[in-house]
Amino acid sequence: MSKELSRVIKQLEREKGISKGTLIDMLKAALISAYKKHFGSSHNIEIDIDPITGDIKVFAIKRVVKEVRDPRVEISKEDSIKYDVNPEEGSTVRIEITPKDFGRIAAQTAKQVIVQRLKEAEREAIYEEFKGKVGDIVNGSIYRKDKNQVMVNLGKTEGILPAQEQIQTEEYEPGRSYKFYVLEVRKTTKGPKIVLSRTHPGLLKRLFELEVPEIHDGVVEIKAVVREPGTRSKVAVWSNDPNVDPIGACVGSKGSRVQAVSRELSGERIDIVTWNPNPLTFIANALSPAKVIKIEKIEGEEKGARVWVPPDQLSLAIGREGQNARLVARLTGWRIDIKPYEGEIELDKG
Repeated sequence: MSKELSRVIKQLEREKGISKGTLIDMLKAALISAYKKHFGSSHNIEIDIDPITGDIKVFAIKRVVKEVRDPRVEISKEDSIKYDVNPEEGSTVRIEITPKDFGRIAAQTAKQVIVQRLKEAEREAIYEEFKGKVGDIVNGSIYRKDKNQVMVNLGKTEGILPAQEQIQTEEYEPGRSYKFYVLEVRKTTKGPKIVLSRTHPGLLKRLFELEVPEIHDGVVEIKAVVREPGTRSKVAVWSNDPNVDPIGACVGSKGSRVQAVSRELSGERIDIVTWNPNPLTFIANALSPAKVIKIEKIEGEEKGARVWVPPDQLSLAIGREGQNARLVARLTGWRIDIKPYEGEIELDKG
């Protein structure tokens, strides 16, 4: 037992980064409990573990007294001489009481403590790893459905995709792989709880960052993202280089980049529009694909705009069930009132 314990302690210290002192302290506490459980002792107990050899000894700690009233925790000065050369009244002596079969108990206890400590160390490592990924995306495959939530295999651990973070048009069949946005990581008694999302705007933003080198390099910026997950989204982009078209960079050759992002989101339609520091210009851009004839700020409202579009594009500007107008309002932070333009519309000769 002693050699095996010493070897395991050294291995854990080297491979898992668990300090020898931490392991020995945990073992001592566990062995004291094990001793009292198996031998029914109410003594004051101490455990010694030799960090080199792994030898384990059990000691009863007794106080030296003139008159012994409780022999379980007290000892006379005369008797204490066996254990201390010059004991003084009020001092304590250590009396070895290691049982003959304590090695077996110690081996079982040590195994339990080491297994538990390894579990705790692994859980802590997973927590630290995924805590650093909050706001980022991870790959995972569907493991199983548990009521309304979906359990996701992330390799070292599992993640949870709650009902409110699921795209309603996706089936989440076991074994199918997706990319997920890491929404939250919490410590629990059963290990880290990793909450994932397929609906968060951050997922769309990170997908574009991975797909478009100009975004990764900081040439093109994503200024705002809004989604109605699974159906439609709008992304406002801006170029820090006048020679780089931000929309063209995000769309890619023959639409390859935006299509790759859309496929990852199960065909979600993505409108890419140009951000502008002027809010009215930004609103006009955001209403794409509808053409804006006229736009003005509504008097008396801090963030309200009235927009006129060609009569035949009114339904396009508003969108099915108001979706386009709703997304524009969320993207810009302004209330939008869309009206058909009743004046004469000049043809664009450019």
